[in-house]
Amino acid sequence: MARTRELVDAAVERLRTAGSDTPRLDAELLLAFAIGVDRTAVIAHGEAPVGVDAAATFLDLVARREAGEPVAYLRGIKEFHGIALTVDRRALIPRPETEELVDRTIEEVMRRLTAGALRGPLRVIDVGTGSGAIAIAVAVALRKRGVPADDVTLLAVDIDPDALDLARENAVGHGVGDRLSFAASDLLPPDSTSKPWDVVAANLPYVRSDVVDSLAASRASPAFEPRLALDGGADGLASIGRLLGLLPTGLAADGVAFLEIGADQGEAIRALAVDRLPGWSCAVIPDLAGLPRIARLEREPAPSR
Repeated sequence: MARTRELVDAAVERLRTAGSDTPRLDAELLLAFAIGVDRTAVIAHGEAPVGVDAAATFLDLVARREAGEPVAYLRGIKEFHGIALTVDRRALIPRPETEELVDRTIEEVMRRLTAGALRGPLRVIDVGTGSGAIAIAVAVALRKRGVPADDVTLLAVDIDPDALDLARENAVGHGVGDRLSFAASDLLPPDSTSKPWDVVAANLPYVRSDVVDSLAASRASPAFEPRLALDGGADGLASIGRLLGLLPTGLAADGVAFLEIGADQGEAIRALAVDRLPGWSCAVIPDLAGLPRIARLEREPAPSR
């Protein structure tokens, strides 16, 4: 019967040869999943025997990882902002960088709630929700802070009905189904003009089409994810640009929008905002690595007289 350490070591060599950037982490996570334990148990008990069935499952998972399939899809879960989300090929795998977008959204929501000037529920929308990661993380955080569900209208939208199904499953799994609504929509829903949003959060596709093409031809993990959730057009800003065009009517007069962007798109989003949103401010917020990550958009205040 094989031992934990020898299975991991052999898998590390296979995954390293296959081009994995994190071969040991991948191997430990997959073995833990196959056995049904936490990764720390795999690390701590290197001499523990592994049953035949679990070892066979592990070897199958390693073979699929060698072919480039993401570990998150293999395990069916992805940790994000302190919660574990169900993930599969219906939606993009949530990235750690997007946690900054969640933090900024929560901060803005709480600032507005505590300001005490609201005349009704705060209206918040997650555009291009995918797995529901942003909306669910926000809803969970508000619940932890004791914010009544009626104080915030939180809507998650996506153009892909399969992604919306996954988002609904995740919302129910985290007990926030009563705090969230879901709708199929290409960007902002049609009634946004009559009922504009106070806070818009969006992680739309921002990878250039040629880069997506190269990923599709490789064994990189993103090749397994929905192209619809990745492809941002020739410059990576096609979907983001369309959303900017909707903000003048879809965002409340004092509203704010947070948009995730690529690490090389800081100057491009500023230029696009100048073109599409004259008279608005566009601040680019860096992630923990110091790279451009979030564009914060809002109308410039009217000059005082």
